[in-house]
Amino acid sequence: MIRAAQPGDTEAILMLWLRSSLLSHPFIADSYWIESLQMVREDFLPKARVWVDCDANDEICGFIGVLNQQFIGALFVEESHYGDGTAQRLMAAAKDEYPVLLLEVYQQNHRAVAFYHKEKFVFSARTRHPGTDLPTYILRWFQPLSE
Repeated sequence: MIRAAQPGDTEAILMLWLRSSLLSHPFIADSYWIESLQMVREDFLPKARVWVDCDANDEICGFIGVLNQQFIGALFVEESHYGDGTAQRLMAAAKDEYPVLLLEVYQQNHRAVAFYHKEKFVFSARTRHPGTDLPTYILRWFQPLSE
């Protein structure tokens, strides 16, 4: 079930973010993610519009956060929910709200890059992440025009 994140979800979201960041970015030192946790708590989450996908027990399986009505700053899913549609449901919630979405993804995160291509995101630019200096792609999605 997709719903808007609530204040009581913050700790679960933060722990999911940390676990998933460590798992999906083995090419980045763990210390980077641990040191970034405070920024996610104090800066990203309060500014982002966040949706969570919950299981039948209301446990959070994944979340997506959108900044400035277009930038996906986070899309993370519990490893046990990989491949079960959680990421697609979260992406659909964002696409239902915004006609244009942008995101930055590490070029080495092949799983994420493949997912975004399946979700019809297209290449916009190559850049380097300011925090890690690793190469990233900027990807963009446009809502299809109605016929």
